[in-house]
Amino acid sequence: MSDEKKYTYRSMREERKYGLYWYSGLWMILRPILVGLTVLVLVIGIGMTVWGKLYGSFLAPVDQEDSQEYTFEVGSGESLNRVATNLEDAGLIRNRSVFKYYCDFAGMSQKIQVGSYAIRKDMAMTEIADLLTTGDGNPLVRNITLIPGETVEDFAARMVKNGVFESADTFLAACRDGKAYREYYYIQDVLTSGQPEKRKYVLEGYLSPNTYEVYVSATEDDIIRKLLSQTEAVFTVENQERAEELGMTMDQVLTLASLIEKEAKESDFARVSAVFHNRLKEGMKLESDVTIHYITGVRKMALGDSDLTVSSPYNTYQVTGLPLGPVCNPSPAAIRAALYPDSSMIQEKYLYFCAKEPESGELYFSKTLDQHKRAVEIYAPYWQKYDEDRGIR
Repeated sequence: MSDEKKYTYRSMREERKYGLYWYSGLWMILRPILVGLTVLVLVIGIGMTVWGKLYGSFLAPVDQEDSQEYTFEVGSGESLNRVATNLEDAGLIRNRSVFKYYCDFAGMSQKIQVGSYAIRKDMAMTEIADLLTTGDGNPLVRNITLIPGETVEDFAARMVKNGVFESADTFLAACRDGKAYREYYYIQDVLTSGQPEKRKYVLEGYLSPNTYEVYVSATEDDIIRKLLSQTEAVFTVENQERAEELGMTMDQVLTLASLIEKEAKESDFARVSAVFHNRLKEGMKLESDVTIHYITGVRKMALGDSDLTVSSPYNTYQVTGLPLGPVCNPSPAAIRAALYPDSSMIQEKYLYFCAKEPESGELYFSKTLDQHKRAVEIYAPYWQKYDEDRGIR
């Protein structure tokens, strides 16, 4: 064989060998990739199959063809378990346990809102969960607040403004008469011995300040009963026993507490209480401006003769002792102050107090009439300016 042929033959063998090495190297690179892709396709296929079965069994709409809206209500205080059970019983979800686990996992368990919801059977379970946690349903309940120191008229006006009452008339009539609430022993006491016919409102002072959750459909009577029941809880056995030690009835305690509530900030409640207790013990008139405000409906700092001489059993410039009844609805703190006045001021026999600058809410306390007169001379101009700035004459 010639050298040329030998060279050509050897070259061909080397080229084939080189080509095999090239393909072999490429295959070594591609093979794990192809195997991985094959496994991935298999895993995805299996996962989709499993997901499809899980979704169809637990998460999918109960009936994809049913677009009718069904009313579902979440009541106040209902647990997630109860809501999930009610949904399953209503045929709106496929499995209550899965619904519960989903809400727990998604952090929705504490977010389900009270309300009335329109739910369709063509909604997926996750859509239903989202709906219940966004609170898009019509609420079954709402919160109402009676602010410490509010009168029944103040509260009624605010309930009308907030859309709770259409009109204040029914509520005020019930509070004025009080006869529908004889089953509450303290209201019965007022009706039998508290001159109810002379009171502005029999229920004044007996509606306990607090925030309450009530049904949207609650009537004025429902709300009154809820507030009256809280008063019984606030006026504890300890309070009753303390009132007996002081020789006071519940009505007298609430009346005194209502004056304290309107006269001072909470930090001064016990000191104002001490002044009133001292004046009652001395047989002095209480001369509390807030009783005049209750009669006239105007908060006036500088009272004139026409204010002080108004004829009313609530006018403590005219009547000796407590007014006929409470002039607002006092807080538990004011009730406690009425029962436990500042002992040091009791012993030192403080008999007077007056407002400093009205905006500050601070009070000046005096033991003697001369001290009190000097304080009035200092602070009266502030009271007059306060009234003038508000157009009060």
